[in-house]
Amino acid sequence: MSDDTIRLATIGRIVRRRRRLLALLAVAGALVGFAASVLFPPRYTTSASVLLPGAWEERELLTQAEIATSSVVIDRAAAALGRPGAEGGGELRDRVSAEAADGNIIRISGTADTPERAQRLADEVARQFVAFAARIAGDSTDPEAAARPEALREMVTRTSRRITELADAADPGRTVESVQTRTELAKLRTALQEAVNKLDQADPAAGQAGMVVMGPAARPAGAAPPTRAQLIGGGALLFFLLAVVGHLTAARMSRRPRTGPEIAAALGSALLGTVDVPGERRTHRPEGRGPRTTVRRLLGADVRWDVPAPPASGDEAGRRTRYRRVCARLRDRLPGPRRLLVVVPDGDETARRAAGRLAAEAGSDLLPRVVGVPVARPMVPDRDDESGALVVLSAGNWTTGELTGLAEACADAGHEVVGVVVAGTVRDRPTRAAARPRGAATPALAVGADATGGPG
Repeated sequence: MSDDTIRLATIGRIVRRRRRLLALLAVAGALVGFAASVLFPPRYTTSASVLLPGAWEERELLTQAEIATSSVVIDRAAAALGRPGAEGGGELRDRVSAEAADGNIIRISGTADTPERAQRLADEVARQFVAFAARIAGDSTDPEAAARPEALREMVTRTSRRITELADAADPGRTVESVQTRTELAKLRTALQEAVNKLDQADPAAGQAGMVVMGPAARPAGAAPPTRAQLIGGGALLFFLLAVVGHLTAARMSRRPRTGPEIAAALGSALLGTVDVPGERRTHRPEGRGPRTTVRRLLGADVRWDVPAPPASGDEAGRRTRYRRVCARLRDRLPGPRRLLVVVPDGDETARRAAGRLAAEAGSDLLPRVVGVPVARPMVPDRDDESGALVVLSAGNWTTGELTGLAEACADAGHEVVGVVVAGTVRDRPTRAAARPRGAATPALAVGADATGGPG
């Protein structure tokens, strides 16, 4: 798995073989999402729009949006809503926002824990903004500055009347000079009137006083995201994805040899061959007892997921040929009738069945004796009249350190590891499902620690 490309088939294998564990983790994620929704209750958001008539530049609209969320406007809205003081304004300041929209519109948004409160908040802030903007436009701290535009208008009015009097006093069209004088006076009166009109248009009070709230804010029909359903679904999905990624990461970081040469190198011996064992439902399940084993079995964590589906089996003659070839290589390494110790790791059901079949095929010239050895604390029987030890195991179940410890245990007991046989599981053909292999009657071995539970 460490050098394989992650494919959809790998993801499907995880989901299929660890579906109960993944379902439990998804439920745990949903509960976490529900707890988060309780700690962070749902929020409702709505908006009120304020129209600014006239011509406005983008910078001016941004300034008005900042004014709408200023502390003065928020504090006044808090007081109107029955939350006076710095605490009330500070609480509302984080729940009110404003933005400049197209068409000279300031959109003020309010967020609260109920639709009614959100609607009231947006409407009240909009009203306070309009009132504050009108006050800024109409009030002035300098009385003389406020009186200057009005005095200028009166002066222009008096000048216009004087121009009319001069025009009437001039000789009405009898001479060229009188006509020119009347024309110049009319132009002067027109210019003064245009100046007054421009002054009225440039008056900030005339433009600002026209702000209007475009109706009450709409009552929100649903909560703002993330809603409770979104938090629950997001929590379940997050935990599910984390579980899948965790399985893939553990498989990538696995230190377990998965090929025959790697296993033989870890044991410091030669690979004599690979043999096939027809798969059974309990082949990959540990036989240990205890609460931990029971929980793993209930969650489906006792079945390896990173082992591909076993290939289709050949015929019985082909399987027997593999076993006979392994026995022939053993005879070449151990000439003459000698006893042989067959070491099988506890918990490796595939290897146990392969060792029994191999012992049945070996005959009387090797006299194999099959023993199960716990990998966690390996203990091999002391050498009696055996001429060597043969290690039979399946691939991908044991780490390099565990295999090294097994080889050291054989050496401590005085046994030389003469070879390694790797056992693999195959799917038996339906027509041969009822036929028991020759080595079905194998010695009963104690199965030790779980070796098929996890990827790493």
